[in-house]
Amino acid sequence: MSAFRPKLLDCLPDYDRAQFGRDVSAGLTVGVLALPLAMAFAIASGVDPAAGIWTAIVAGFLISALGGSRVQIGGPTGAFIVIVYGIVAQYGLANLLIATMLAGLILIGMGLARLGALIRFIPVTVVIGFTNGIAVLIFISQIKEFLGLDMEALPAEFFAKMKVLAANLPHTDLPTLALASASLVLLVVWNKRIAGKVPLLGKLPGPLAVLIAGTAAQSLLAFPVETIGSRFGGIPQSLPAFALPELSLSTLRNLISPAITIALLGAIESLLSARVADSQIDDRHDPNQELIAQGIANVAAPLVGGFAATGAIARTSTNVRAGGRTPVAGIIHSLTLLAVVLVAAPLASDVPLATLSAILMIVAWNMGEWHEFKELSRYSMNYRVILLSTFIITVVFDLTLAVEIGMVLASLFFIYRMSELTKVERLPQPDWATGQPLVAYSLYGSLFFGAVGKLQTLLEQNAQGTRVLILDMHQVINLDTTGLDTLEALARMLAKRDSHLILAGLNPQPGSLVFRSGFAEDLGDDNVVANLEEAWQRATILLPPKSEPQAAQP
Repeated sequence: MSAFRPKLLDCLPDYDRAQFGRDVSAGLTVGVLALPLAMAFAIASGVDPAAGIWTAIVAGFLISALGGSRVQIGGPTGAFIVIVYGIVAQYGLANLLIATMLAGLILIGMGLARLGALIRFIPVTVVIGFTNGIAVLIFISQIKEFLGLDMEALPAEFFAKMKVLAANLPHTDLPTLALASASLVLLVVWNKRIAGKVPLLGKLPGPLAVLIAGTAAQSLLAFPVETIGSRFGGIPQSLPAFALPELSLSTLRNLISPAITIALLGAIESLLSARVADSQIDDRHDPNQELIAQGIANVAAPLVGGFAATGAIARTSTNVRAGGRTPVAGIIHSLTLLAVVLVAAPLASDVPLATLSAILMIVAWNMGEWHEFKELSRYSMNYRVILLSTFIITVVFDLTLAVEIGMVLASLFFIYRMSELTKVERLPQPDWATGQPLVAYSLYGSLFFGAVGKLQTLLEQNAQGTRVLILDMHQVINLDTTGLDTLEALARMLAKRDSHLILAGLNPQPGSLVFRSGFAEDLGDDNVVANLEEAWQRATILLPPKSEPQAAQP
């Protein structure tokens, strides 16, 4: 735990009143933006809107106070909607809380094991594929509320979901569709024409402006549409009860897989958000500290009825643009939400679900990197296959499966590419060795399990009758144990023919493995030389002497 050092501690020594003013302004801005999003994410995930708000309050506070980023804003995000909805549908709300806490423990373990940097090894093709896939799923999940379809909860399976939606389209509720469409148009216009351009009004975040407008219209005109009050009974104007979810070993076994999914997605999303923020404020976050904070937040949020949380890219970027530069802004954001709940919770009863669905549809649209599909033709076939496979599997099957297959495809294509870069070329003999049983090859690239076939095939074809075989390895940057095993097998084959293997120009990593394994000792230290010139000199000693030509008979 000596490595546990929140970023907040680094910011306090130079903290001043001016920065506090900027942080308060940014925190208030992000707090009011987070309110409609927290409720919308919760409802779309199949839980009570209050659960989304308390997730944003508790998890947001802990992520800012204990995290490894100066400006990260945490809370429920759109990326979790599909996963949380599936867990609630299959296991129930109580088990969602347990799965979230297990995910928090996994995240803490990842941070303590210093695995934060490993998340960066996930290829951008996989990240884009599943991000766009999640955006499509969020959009589809909101069709029911947008059209006001009177039906049971949507099935989790993609094709069943689309079949049910198609069957219910004729039953679209026109007042709900009208209000949702008006909210959608207002949000688009606000974001493009009003935000940042109109005095006073322009400072109001688009989602909050649309939420206020939709709620006011519902309060005054009483449209025959569903609201938070009609479906959920409103939001309690009090602190939530602290409770531990009931846990059994049989339940725990079933929740391991969902917990791992939440942990991995939370790690990816939070560190991606922190990395984006770094580029905006010219800073560098601590990925391991960030994972620990994310873990603590996900353990704590379910204790007050919350669910999965992670770093939110949109709210973090808003925090940066509003002037937030320390974790104090994130703490203010949480306190702002708390004040809203304790003061204005009764007003939430008139919030139309149609308005929240319109907000989420815009969130889904902004979440996807759709331009990547237009630019696919510019990239290699490998890039296209990985991105499209991850995207399609995310939409049709499962996010976890999509990431797994995306990573497997990326690994296979990487192995193939690295093997293609590995070259084995025959070197010309020096003049003095003409006619001698001497063969030399130059190796280039990485001699690993995916490329040893080239060495095996070429040497089996050309090493017959060879007394001395030289491998010039000064351009080999990496050697793995499979490559070493191939070299050892080659040396044994040559030894059976009373022939010799000489390794020349070993770089630090290959050389370290050759000596640590004992292969250099088996080969003979004189047969491991510094460069090709020394290899030629060593060959003159190992080669049999040339026989003198016999004199012609009279």
